Amino acid sequence: MQHSMPPLSALRAFEATARLGSVTAAADELSVTHGAVSRQLRSLDEHFGVALFAKAGRGIELTHHGERLYHGIGEAFTRLRDSCADLKRDVEEAPFTLACPGSLLARWLIPRLGRLNRELPQLKLQVVVSESELPAKQDTISATLAFSEPPWPAEVDVVELMPEQIGAVVSPHQQDKLDPAKPETLFSSKLLYTASRPQAWPQWASAQKLELAHLEEALRKGQGFDHLYYLMEAAVAGLGVAIAPKLLVEDDLKSGRLIAPWGFIETPAKLCLWLPRHHNSQRSEQLAEWLKRELGGTDL
Repeated sequence: MQHSMPPLSALRAFEATARLGSVTAAADELSVTHGAVSRQLRSLDEHFGVALFAKAGRGIELTHHGERLYHGIGEAFTRLRDSCADLKRDVEEAPFTLACPGSLLARWLIPRLGRLNRELPQLKLQVVVSESELPAKQDTISATLAFSEPPWPAEVDVVELMPEQIGAVVSPHQQDKLDPAKPETLFSSKLLYTASRPQAWPQWASAQKLELAHLEEALRKGQGFDHLYYLMEAAVAGLGVAIAPKLLVEDDLKSGRLIAPWGFIETPAKLCLWLPRHHNSQRSEQLAEWLKRELGGTDL
């Protein structure tokens, strides 16, 4: 005959009371009220049909039946606590692996990586280059930092960090060919683009009220690059006008290596931290808060 198990919460209250010798102490450990523990103990008495504790002066002590039950579950709860502690320690000691597109890694994260490691040493951060700007799905990846557009997939938690802004940038040595009041003058220069962001030029051109047919013709005569990082270096080298997120060219704008004659526009994309649905929330939240603080100091 199979007998039903009492609720685990009741057994937990019993184990804590028996181990600590006090209902009050058990309530404190379990972060519940004295009355809640007492109700759990009464429910066990009713389940087994015997008293598990008896009064002893001002305190309580286990009855013979209570001793038998505690002998059986005390060791089980000890093993359970040890297993939980071991798992938590393994998770906390494992490195936090952040996937990031190479351009974002090279142009924004690496210059800040030393400060990140100093301020959040508990992350034990490892950074890997993601194959695309979509969130990495490998079990070894703790989070992905990337620009992407909604809607977000249901299987991930997404922390939106900031809106994306993009603009046309060029070496200052080529500014004589360009008129800040006339965006169409960019067509006198070679347009540079990357295959990973085909929507960037059309989005910016539409905001500037430029003819898309003219843009398409200019792009056919332009030059493409596999990665945004190479695109930016080509612009710095004076090979043409590139389209890029402001975040990734901010240092170049400040140093004068690049200029943005027509400014930047906001796109539907966001810089996001993608997290697996079952993630280590504490370390993920620490990283998300650090990124928000860092981006809050960005001159955008």
